[in-house]
Amino acid sequence: MSFIPGPAERVPEPRPPVDYASIKKVHLIGIGGSAMGNFAGMLQAKGLEVRGSDVTVFDPMRAQLLKWQIPFHEGWSAQNLDWQPDLVVIGNVVRRDNVEAQRVRDENLPYCSFPEALGEWILPGRISTVIAGTHGKTTTTSLTAWLLEASGLSPGLLVGGVPRNLGTSFRLGEGAPFVIEGDEYDTAYYDKRPKFVHYRPHHGVLTSCEFDHADIYPDFAAVQRAFRLYATLFPADGLLVAWGEDERVTDVLDACPGRVARYGFQVAAVPCADPGRPLDIEIQLHGVGPKGADFSLFKGIAAPVNGRDPLPNFKAGELIGRFQSPMAGKHNCLNAAAALTIALDLGASVAQLQLAIAAFQGVKKRQEIRGVVGGVLVMDDYAHHPTAVLETVAAIRGQYPGQRLWAVFEAESNTSRRKVFETVYPQALAQADRVVLCQPLFKEGDKLTADETMDAGAVCRSIEKLGVPANYIPAVGDIVDFIAAKAEPGDVILAMSGRDFQGLHAALLKRLEARFAANG
Repeated sequence: MSFIPGPAERVPEPRPPVDYASIKKVHLIGIGGSAMGNFAGMLQAKGLEVRGSDVTVFDPMRAQLLKWQIPFHEGWSAQNLDWQPDLVVIGNVVRRDNVEAQRVRDENLPYCSFPEALGEWILPGRISTVIAGTHGKTTTTSLTAWLLEASGLSPGLLVGGVPRNLGTSFRLGEGAPFVIEGDEYDTAYYDKRPKFVHYRPHHGVLTSCEFDHADIYPDFAAVQRAFRLYATLFPADGLLVAWGEDERVTDVLDACPGRVARYGFQVAAVPCADPGRPLDIEIQLHGVGPKGADFSLFKGIAAPVNGRDPLPNFKAGELIGRFQSPMAGKHNCLNAAAALTIALDLGASVAQLQLAIAAFQGVKKRQEIRGVVGGVLVMDDYAHHPTAVLETVAAIRGQYPGQRLWAVFEAESNTSRRKVFETVYPQALAQADRVVLCQPLFKEGDKLTADETMDAGAVCRSIEKLGVPANYIPAVGDIVDFIAAKAEPGDVILAMSGRDFQGLHAALLKRLEARFAANG
């Protein structure tokens, strides 16, 4: 196969220089995104005057911006820049032909991307801790920040979700660590490199490496090259904590100049990716159930690479500690092991971390219980990649054994809406007892043709061939009607979407209330 350049090989376009020290007023184009909106709040907390615009601003970001009293326009217009900001931050959802971006270029206004501004304004002098990987970034970032906060290290934070313990997606923090969700998506229309190239990692995590973002990555090799680029960003005294049981991850670790800690299970579901290289952090799983996971961490027997021990305060084979995590699923044990390893290296004690992880309340839209009506539990989750769907459904199955599980799915991301995973979703969703899919989300300005779009009906037919009832119901309102009529006490409705699922969760709870109230 011929080499196809991906984001790791792309060079940003030239643009006017930015004097960040002189900036007083900032406009964010694309302020409705979780990263951009939270960054707007962070800039305001720094004392800057902040405004923004987006085609539409949805909750929860809409509610946050209103709470912070940050003005924003809905709908693109060149007039949105009439207030004459000193700097325009251009989000990666903004296309070159956007009328606001065009005005920025026409008037030669200073502009930058959100990742670049974060790197220039916030990260100097901090221990930048970047959580990267195809899956688990938001949960691992949120948990890492909470572990550090509960241990008295007062970290900064920027994450694409809302950690319940912290109550906010961003904070400047007073301590040295700054924890960031390191997205591999591209930076801006003029800078197609992964966002994390701007984040200056000193500590970090690589949770996984799979094909995703089919709209910007031509193939898996391009994804892996991007994560190899991520590994090169660490200094010699830095620490990269990486999942050691998947060769797609371990194949990039030789590029890291710093310390590397591979983590995984003592008894893995698959053989160790590199049998000649033992794990540095081993998870001994004692049990996974309705209350979460009970596991121990051990220092592995691996010899330090180049004499740089990833956890020098523990001896080979030593028990680090036993932990009780409220998060369901084996994948969340892996996320927890990564977060704990980072926190230990940054100075947290085992005793502090045992208390902190047991108190972790999770992240909104990650296995979030939205309500229970008439014994029917309605849960919201962000899962959209088939591996995330597979792990999430398995986790909820383990957390609610013996209860009927509905998997309800909206293909809304730029990758999930494509045919690329059409033959993979059935196996992931068929772990449930019943499956419902809606029509893949249509986005304004969509260039996907019918032949390129996932056939949700075909996915449902494949699921039924696996012996699981599956219904393709195009409209979300009709899905609400269908489930509200058929759900029974004890059922768990797991509705997965990277967005708000067009209001399904709230609408379903309301319909269930009406149904069970009518039944007395």
